[in-house]
Amino acid sequence: MGAIVRRSGLPPEYFERYDETDDRLFYLYPRLTAHIDELACQAVTQLIREELPNGGCLLDLMSSYVSHLPNDIPLTRVVGLGLNEEEMRLNPQLHEYVIHDLNANPQLPFSDQSFDGVVCTVSIQYMTHPVEVFAEVNRILKPGGPFIVTFSNRCFPSKAVRIWLATNDRQHMELVRYYFELAGGFTQIRCLDRSPNHWLSDPLYAVVGRRVV
Repeated sequence: MGAIVRRSGLPPEYFERYDETDDRLFYLYPRLTAHIDELACQAVTQLIREELPNGGCLLDLMSSYVSHLPNDIPLTRVVGLGLNEEEMRLNPQLHEYVIHDLNANPQLPFSDQSFDGVVCTVSIQYMTHPVEVFAEVNRILKPGGPFIVTFSNRCFPSKAVRIWLATNDRQHMELVRYYFELAGGFTQIRCLDRSPNHWLSDPLYAVVGRRVV
């Protein structure tokens, strides 16, 4: 594809990384491990439980071998989108998956208003075109559908974008909120600190927005 035109107006150098090699090489081998501890994982699951509608279709953006979805919410279809096929193949909560590099092509391979909810779990720090991706999420969400973005203080520093590494946890929430605002079409945007225990577990933060009805 041609050069990606940035919608955000943010300086391109904000989204540079130490390691600019092909992301498909970095994620070539599966990492079958949780990137946050058990209490933080439970906090992700509880937030998803609170925000997702019952039933319907869900997209797990930048998916891996675990989606942290609550088992007590019936979902008719869960689609994973990520870079490592083995991780997604081993994810028992996915009904199907798509191999897709959002940093190479932020356009999502789905039709308009095809999902009831979208989650992005502890991966937002690696997006090099976040506003473009958020605009695409808005396009594929049904009216009122939630986009749930969660993150902690963990990352692979070589692949995290410069602006993420240069800011703290509170600033990360405001940054993600800004992505929502720049993408447009979202309402009820909320920054949440859902850290289960600031001393005994990994922190857990979230920004949640809903597609305008």
